[in-house]
Amino acid sequence: MKKVYKKQYLLYSLALTLLASCGGPAEKKTAAADSTSTVNATAPDAKNFDGNVNGKAVKLYTLKNSKGASVAIANYGGRVVSLLVPDSKGTLTDVVLGYDSLKTYQKPKEPFFGAIIGRYGNRIAKGKFSLDGKAYQLDINDGVNTLHGGFKGFYAQVFDAVQANDSTLNLTYVSKDGEGGYPGTLTTKVTYTFGSDNSLKIAYTATTDKTTVVNLTNHAYFNLNGAGDSTILDNVVKIDADNITPVDTTLIPTGKLQPVKGTPFDFTTAKAIGTNINDKDEQLKNGKGYDHNFALNKHDISKSVATVSSPKTGIVMDIYTDEPGLQFYSGNFLTGATHDGKGGKAYPHRSAFCVETQHFPDAPNQPTFASTVLKPGQTYHTTTIYRFGTK
Repeated sequence: MKKVYKKQYLLYSLALTLLASCGGPAEKKTAAADSTSTVNATAPDAKNFDGNVNGKAVKLYTLKNSKGASVAIANYGGRVVSLLVPDSKGTLTDVVLGYDSLKTYQKPKEPFFGAIIGRYGNRIAKGKFSLDGKAYQLDINDGVNTLHGGFKGFYAQVFDAVQANDSTLNLTYVSKDGEGGYPGTLTTKVTYTFGSDNSLKIAYTATTDKTTVVNLTNHAYFNLNGAGDSTILDNVVKIDADNITPVDTTLIPTGKLQPVKGTPFDFTTAKAIGTNINDKDEQLKNGKGYDHNFALNKHDISKSVATVSSPKTGIVMDIYTDEPGLQFYSGNFLTGATHDGKGGKAYPHRSAFCVETQHFPDAPNQPTFASTVLKPGQTYHTTTIYRFGTK
């Protein structure tokens, strides 16, 4: 009996040894996998935005909610510098491109990252329009046209800022009569509100003392894979628009509407941005990709007009607006030539997209487009919401 017991004991010990040796590598493998988990993204250091531009103080403000998501906004240009929202695993991801310092936002030919655009978002043909029989000439800063307000549009101005609470930032800017060639002193207020549902609400109001034109928007560059990811071609887009406003070779609308059905511009059913972006198409050639105004079917802010999602992160962005148009831009002029993006990253060709809610481009010269004229005694008001969730 003793010999049998001893033999069983030895076999049992051997089995334990084998199990331990088999289990060891598996445990190490699991530990290694856990160590590669994604780290939460962080906003740039606010100290790098302390400065003075045109005699006015600049600062970086942070709005946050109880879920740990946040948005950082500089009052220089009213710029959305970072937007941290959770991906499908709960990891905070920065979904907007930008820079780590005020100085970098001031570099020549900076592409309007995250800025409030005014007085007039998008293009005005040859920088000319007439009001009440008087002709006006604006800055020419985009070939033969005016783009985003001219050389010193709102993107280059310092807004007066008041942070009401953790979730609300009020920005005010007074544009003097004649600034950029525009008539009237325009007083603009932009309110950013960051909600508990991870929504960024942007409410614009403006008044004038002289008849003028106004078309305000925000120029955030998004990548739902995360800022600094090399592409947005896999981001999936749906836009509730049956028509676009086709453009000429200088990206000025022809004044007509063009149905999207049967063209690369049909996003009425969700598809990846890269699906048709390189198709042979005159409008894609003119825009060097997507850089077009979509005439929205509905725009009463009760229903999303567009949805974008990332298969990599699971992040979904729904867009709500009361504006009639949406400029969808696929980052065609980004080059990645420098590594001065947040965290020293480069932003290469088509590594971001913009979805700018707006009245139509060149509306002051297009009688068939909704008017952008604002008169004394009237109040311009429009609201856009970017709401983030996950699949």
